[in-house]
Amino acid sequence: MKCVLLATALLVAAPALAQTASQIAPQPLTLERVFASPALTGPRPRVLNLSPDGRLATLLKSRASDKDRFDLWAVDTATGQSRMLVDSEKLASGGALSEAERMNRERRRIADVKGITDYAWAPDAKHLLVPVEGDLWVAALDGSVTRLTSTPETETDAQLSPKGGFASFVRDGHLFVQSLAGGAAREVAGENTPKVSWGVAEFIAQEELDRFDGHWWSPDDRRIAVARVDESPVKQVTRAAIGADGTRLFTQAYPAVGTANADVSLWLVNPDGSGKVKVDLGPSSDIYIARVAWAVDGKTLYVQRLARDQQRLDILAVDPATGASRVLASETAKTWINVHDSFRPLKDDSILWASERDGYRHLYRLVGGRAAQLTRGRWVVDELVGVDQKRGRLWFTGFADSTLEKQVYALDYRKAGAKPQRLTATGGWHEAVMDDAGQRLLVTSTTPSQPPQVWLSDGAGKRLAWIEENRLDASHPYAPYLATHTVPQFGTLTASDGQAMDWRLLKPAGPGPFPVLMQVYGGPHAHYVTRKFTAPIEQYLVSKGWAVFQLDNRGSNDRGMAFEAPIFRAMGGVEVQDQLQALAWIKAQPWAGKVAVNGWSYGGYMVLKLLEAAPGAFAAGIAGAPVTRWELYDTAYTERYLGNPITNPEVYAKSGALGEAAKISDPLLLMHGMADDNVVFENSTALMTALQRAKRPFDLMVYPGATHATPGLEVHTWITRLKFLGRTVAPTGF
Repeated sequence: MKCVLLATALLVAAPALAQTASQIAPQPLTLERVFASPALTGPRPRVLNLSPDGRLATLLKSRASDKDRFDLWAVDTATGQSRMLVDSEKLASGGALSEAERMNRERRRIADVKGITDYAWAPDAKHLLVPVEGDLWVAALDGSVTRLTSTPETETDAQLSPKGGFASFVRDGHLFVQSLAGGAAREVAGENTPKVSWGVAEFIAQEELDRFDGHWWSPDDRRIAVARVDESPVKQVTRAAIGADGTRLFTQAYPAVGTANADVSLWLVNPDGSGKVKVDLGPSSDIYIARVAWAVDGKTLYVQRLARDQQRLDILAVDPATGASRVLASETAKTWINVHDSFRPLKDDSILWASERDGYRHLYRLVGGRAAQLTRGRWVVDELVGVDQKRGRLWFTGFADSTLEKQVYALDYRKAGAKPQRLTATGGWHEAVMDDAGQRLLVTSTTPSQPPQVWLSDGAGKRLAWIEENRLDASHPYAPYLATHTVPQFGTLTASDGQAMDWRLLKPAGPGPFPVLMQVYGGPHAHYVTRKFTAPIEQYLVSKGWAVFQLDNRGSNDRGMAFEAPIFRAMGGVEVQDQLQALAWIKAQPWAGKVAVNGWSYGGYMVLKLLEAAPGAFAAGIAGAPVTRWELYDTAYTERYLGNPITNPEVYAKSGALGEAAKISDPLLLMHGMADDNVVFENSTALMTALQRAKRPFDLMVYPGATHATPGLEVHTWITRLKFLGRTVAPTGF
């Protein structure tokens, strides 16, 4: 469908980039500079919010001297003036993070982040709750800070209550509540057993369901919904974190596919610990608590109950006094249900909700359990951003105009047949957050020629102030390299079932031939081919004479279930076919020379499956942290796509990467962190054994102490890749 354009953001366009480049003496881009500070893309704002009164925009901003250390900044929305509110270095203790905090950051994909990782506004808009290295601080708007906790233990999962009277946090699996008026923290839920925790999200919820909360305050501060997690049923595994100074052993409850999950129940309790009742989640305990939310008046608790096979999701309406529940609405699917955060209870007791019941994720309004569709078409809503309930207007991000571009849209949800109105400019990618009243937006925008910018707009999309302009002028960190900046080309290939697959290509100027590096991920819930500013490492590769190509194959998201679903019970099937189709297309181009393939995690798995499926087709492959046996991975992710290994063993045998490892005859570099608790190191040792028994040589690089993201090792990982490619494909000259 075509959407009406109301107003657009002003982004720095390619002519401005070229003008800046002409003013600066060009410098060669080095591998060290790609990953050094300050970040080449400029400031990296995180955790964007508007204060409850709308006067301040707050964000975590990285330092010029250390791109991985973040401080809390505030920008006056009236004047545009910015100032640091909390200096993370002044509050840092320098102590080591607890294992729980390290793993929590790994789950949130912020393992490399230092300093402040999160914060929360108080409802009075006068102070904020700021966790720093395991302790909690309260920051005032004048920059002063007051320490709320000071213990040798780590306080995690900190929240401020909606009315602002309390702070809550978890310490050693016990939930505490502390009055901000003073006094000691009170334990409101907990048990003296290491296998039971209260108030935190379990491993599976964090890693696979994107739920990081484990307790939820009612809007009136009178009740708290609290998750109780009992890991007793979960298989205990010993994880070896092999480091440079020795090996540490961790006993970890890891719910491997086909085995028992943690027993998760939900309880309601008063802030003083009294009035505890259990929520009725139904007859089966083998379910997932996908999401929890309160009604606006606090008289109903909504719980999204997801079946273990993830083909049914029920919205439960719970009485907060008794814990009694009833099914308000249900979703079913023949493949799987994608959980999301687009769930917003309204004051009139209706609910804004996203569903894929017509094959594409669209917004609906639930009234009395009946759903009225608000958006429609062969495109996907990304996320509900904000609501103005007085005017009956909502804002969302989505892909109504292009799968390459995420845009911000507005919609009058009370008007039958209303069309979404696009608020952001075409040609780029946009994220947004909004204040609770639905009046102002914070928009993050980027294009292939402009690194991310953050700006404040009104509800019609009019820019009111820059929050982080990140202008590509002569002072920008990327300015010395603008002269050689390569803008990617985009196109599509047609899959065997007729669906269009997006691709992105960067290549040097001239006729070639150029060696080609195919960057591959290929797994579900991924969307890589976008109109964003290109990663500096890819610009570096182009400067060294490489062409860089990436395809979003079937199984990727944001294109509807018909595009995602072909991987159901068939991982390593259509994704491999689609990438081999892309390889054939590349080889038919006059600019293409030898082709290598590189991927990490699911991408590493894809590299192995590609080399097995087409020996001799690639000049080399680089598999980082690959899954090789899906039986080693966790329940929620793997069972969602492959089912239960007990009832579907043939699916697992076919989808795994070990059965045909002997077919790998092309040069292979295997890389893995030796303390990886996501794709455990055993995946790679199993592959090593299979290759050795088949007398297949391979190159190996392992990283002692490194987790799945290998934080801080980016330069070495790329030196290793490029040396390998220099021996097998083409000299790199780095």
